[in-house]
Amino acid sequence: MSHNYLLEIGLEEIPAHVVTPSIKQLVQKVTTFLKDNRLTYDSIEHFSTPRRLAIRINGLGDQQPDIEEDAKGPARKIAQDADGNWTKAAIGFTRGQGLSVDDITFKTIKGTDYVYVHKLIKGKMTKEILTGMKEVVESINFPTMMKWANFDFKYVRPIRWMVSILDNEVLPFSILDVTADRKTEGHRFLGEAVELADTTEYEEKLREQFVIVDADERKQLISNQIKAIAESNNWNVTPNLGLLEEVNNLVEWPTAFNGAFDEKYLAIPEEVLITSMRDHQRFFFVRDQAGKLLPNFISVRNGNDEFIENVIRGNEKVLTARLEDAAFFYEEDQKHDIQYYVDRLKKVSFHDKIGSMYEKMQRVNSIAKVIGNSLNITQTELDDISRATMIYKFDLVTGMVGEFSELQGVMGEKYAQLMGENDAVAKAIREHYMPNSAEGDLPESITGAVVALADKFDNIFSFFSADMIPSGSNDPYALRRHAYGIVRILDSREWQLDLKDLEAAVKAELASANTAFGVDVDKNFDQVLSFFNDRIKQFLDHQKISHDVVETVLSGANHDVTEIIEAAQVLAKAKDSETFKDDIEALTRVQRIATKNETSGELTVDSQLFNNDSEGELFDQIVKIESEDALTMEQLFTELRKLTPSITKYFDATMVMDKDEAIKNNRLNMMSRLANLILKAGDLTNVLVK
Repeated sequence: MSHNYLLEIGLEEIPAHVVTPSIKQLVQKVTTFLKDNRLTYDSIEHFSTPRRLAIRINGLGDQQPDIEEDAKGPARKIAQDADGNWTKAAIGFTRGQGLSVDDITFKTIKGTDYVYVHKLIKGKMTKEILTGMKEVVESINFPTMMKWANFDFKYVRPIRWMVSILDNEVLPFSILDVTADRKTEGHRFLGEAVELADTTEYEEKLREQFVIVDADERKQLISNQIKAIAESNNWNVTPNLGLLEEVNNLVEWPTAFNGAFDEKYLAIPEEVLITSMRDHQRFFFVRDQAGKLLPNFISVRNGNDEFIENVIRGNEKVLTARLEDAAFFYEEDQKHDIQYYVDRLKKVSFHDKIGSMYEKMQRVNSIAKVIGNSLNITQTELDDISRATMIYKFDLVTGMVGEFSELQGVMGEKYAQLMGENDAVAKAIREHYMPNSAEGDLPESITGAVVALADKFDNIFSFFSADMIPSGSNDPYALRRHAYGIVRILDSREWQLDLKDLEAAVKAELASANTAFGVDVDKNFDQVLSFFNDRIKQFLDHQKISHDVVETVLSGANHDVTEIIEAAQVLAKAKDSETFKDDIEALTRVQRIATKNETSGELTVDSQLFNNDSEGELFDQIVKIESEDALTMEQLFTELRKLTPSITKYFDATMVMDKDEAIKNNRLNMMSRLANLILKAGDLTNVLVK
């Protein structure tokens, strides 16, 4: 016979962003609980609202299956004495298994007899096991926890009721002063408590009490209501998915409505209006069919449509107050020029161990100069980069950003345009924050990309210089995200930037321009390189590049981010070719021989010391590759693979470790020069070949 089990945890309102991950965690923990307890089932349904997390397990069996197993005990010589009597070891073993010495048999394993007993473990009844759901409920982790009353127990919010029913029978357990039964609570204002006769009544009984417990159903209802309002007003509304999820987790009985605000506020940049509506008030903004923002909004009430007019007026009043503040700041901010705000940044701390925001901008200007000069870009673009880095943080001290911190960069672009900056400079002010998440949008403009790189490099150099290096999960200044953003920008632009060369050039430029302000880019730079290697590894892992290839390119002698990524892609593709194994074996043989070279100076090769044609043939090919500085990673690897016949011929005819010291060193130098070329692609000894 199959059974259904319902578990509901009733709580004070849970923060909206916690609801979805919490119900997913509950399902995962229940799944693990059932597996650990060997309970079979057909499916697990889940339900969630701001006030409840619930699951229903369908198709449970009556009990655990019985288990038959052989338990191994001590060796026979330990289990019996010289007279064949059972020892305490044998008696204790059988007693521990719930049996007696009469149940003992012997099995021979590798020539030694061991005690064995065969036992049958009867499966426990399902209802007995399910009382263990108490531990499941208590084990859920939340990002924020609290205590209540005089209890030491911590949970996301106080537990107010619990439901635990197997079919139609209550399976009680208690947490603090709350004992699970069959009573659940309806909507806080519209509903009342209701008792469930069995597990099948759950959804409908709560629907009668104005609670839609199925989160997907509730979300679809909200979407349909928004769509209906939009169609009736000929509006264009595309609900933000994140906002839709948040609103869904704020309501149990959704009723959408629309409101309006004064058209005069449309003079404010629409980003401000959208932020006010979407981020602050959780409203959905609307546009006309041509895409123009309208002075209207759609919101969702946690309740029915009774007295909805009062709700609309209240929401309009709150939004108007916020828009009035925005209009004030927008007007006041334009009373000063950009230089006024830049000067104010001299008193704004970037970090107390590093310096002011103004000093940071000076450093970023120097770093951007180094990066810009390394790229094939125009003088106009270089000028725009220079101007942008001298002002790009100015909006941080405007009134608007002080009130709406989400708009930093966005208002910088708007104000820069209003105050006469060209579009490239203004756009770079907004784009320098990009990407603002691991897979966020990248800067579209060259100016924005360079400023973004320079700003992120400064963050990394500055904090590493101050010994504030991320460790474990601790990364309070998001340096991993900044480094990953650098990797993504360089890869997308195919800009070549050697990190070691950059560090040296930045150090020189900061000294020349007197803009270091205490930041020592040399300090902990080896850790900076390692830090970037970890981000490159993350990037390549995301591209499904095999582990051995990633280790190969990261353990080479190349510190150019783009070339490392290209080398990994080239190697990964080449692994499928027929000659790959032979090529790798030839090239790694060179690498291993080269490690025996003790020469620390210039790797001079004297052709007068060659004893056979294979030496000259291979050396000519090495020199040819060395002379071609502009080779891509694909071209370099192709040229290296072409050397396989010559390398094979060379080793067949040549003993590198010759008795003559001069000849031996000459040959080792040649091997080292070839190994250096190989290491540009990576340390091929890490490649796994089949």
